[in-house]
Amino acid sequence: MKLKFNILMLLSITILLSCAHDKMEFVDFDESSLDMIESSFRLISESDCDADDLSLWETVDMLSFTETGTKATYTNVAGIASGILSCFTYTKLHQVVGTYTSHDLKGNPITVSGKVVYPKDGKIKNIIVVSHWTIGSNAEAPSQGFSLEGLLATKGYAVVMADYIGFGVTVDKVHPYLQAVVCAENVLDFALAARPFLKKRGIVPESDEVILFGYSQGGATSLHCQRLIENRDYYGQRFHIKQNYCGAGPYNIARTYDQAVKVNVTGIPCAIPMIVQGMSIGMDRPLDMDYFFQEPLLSHYQDWLNSKKYTVSQMSKLIGSDSLSNILTSNALIKTNEETIRFYRELLQNSIPNSYHPEAPLLMFHSEDDETVPFVNSQLMQRQFRYDDNVDYDFGHYGSHQQGAVKFLFKVLKLI
Repeated sequence: MKLKFNILMLLSITILLSCAHDKMEFVDFDESSLDMIESSFRLISESDCDADDLSLWETVDMLSFTETGTKATYTNVAGIASGILSCFTYTKLHQVVGTYTSHDLKGNPITVSGKVVYPKDGKIKNIIVVSHWTIGSNAEAPSQGFSLEGLLATKGYAVVMADYIGFGVTVDKVHPYLQAVVCAENVLDFALAARPFLKKRGIVPESDEVILFGYSQGGATSLHCQRLIENRDYYGQRFHIKQNYCGAGPYNIARTYDQAVKVNVTGIPCAIPMIVQGMSIGMDRPLDMDYFFQEPLLSHYQDWLNSKKYTVSQMSKLIGSDSLSNILTSNALIKTNEETIRFYRELLQNSIPNSYHPEAPLLMFHSEDDETVPFVNSQLMQRQFRYDDNVDYDFGHYGSHQQGAVKFLFKVLKLI
């Protein structure tokens, strides 16, 4: 009898989670508030820079140094530069920082910030809409420093990079980490606001087709951007996708969490707590952090994760371990607990739905050795998209998550 009950319980959980995963929900907004986005750009600052100047790269924490409690992975910035510099067409760039109107998790208008980078002569082929990778400190936000993705502008493009809510002018707010729709909206809304601003300056792309780009968190967000464009009329009428470049994204956040639990290790220790908190703030009834976080994280997560004083590597060092069993409670690792079921439902709601098939050209990149965003994420997408001729793949043994980021950026710089 007990065995029968357990089987029925697990079956019910499976059905519940599967239904949630196939659901595609978008918040309905007042159309007039959406139209306001395109005239909402407000200039904060602007400056010239030289892509040959390595000091620009000093804020690139994710690629230059990542440290956990038990191991360290170093990627030499000068080594990155020696390979990437050979791809440049332009080195003189112009940077523009500004604010724009987007929406928060509840659909309310909110002022967010971002940066546009383009060749100083103003000649651009297309606009590249970048979804940036995971950052921790506000200093790493696109509006605050030079993000490595800005180098895409050296090939003759205008690169638009939203900060996401929680950074830049919204630094006082909790970042809705991996909340799929709101992050994708923030990215696309910035592109909508930036285009009229650029046009007033006489900076008009040769083609109105846009290129999407993202790695890691940005890879998942970029695919969600494509999904919004292809499934929501407002964005579909305003964007035509030339190509989407998605690298090593957590497309299925539940499987990402499962893999970390299974191997009891994560390449970036702060990422899992950020996922728990990110899912929680999107829920009507937030998760109980006492249920998920062990000490010392439980007493310090507000400072470590939300003060925006610490980079990803600094947060991971403060957490002090890359073993999940040292970071999360034993309850958080059991799927059948009510609080964990609620968590999983949110994970699946923010993953790519089983029913989705991309319409525009898509390149998916992933290192099979990735210890941070498990390769199974891209394997699942490849299986789901197996009959879609518009999707190409580049999978291989490209090293760690950070090393894969360098190779991905280098690849895209050569392709565009």
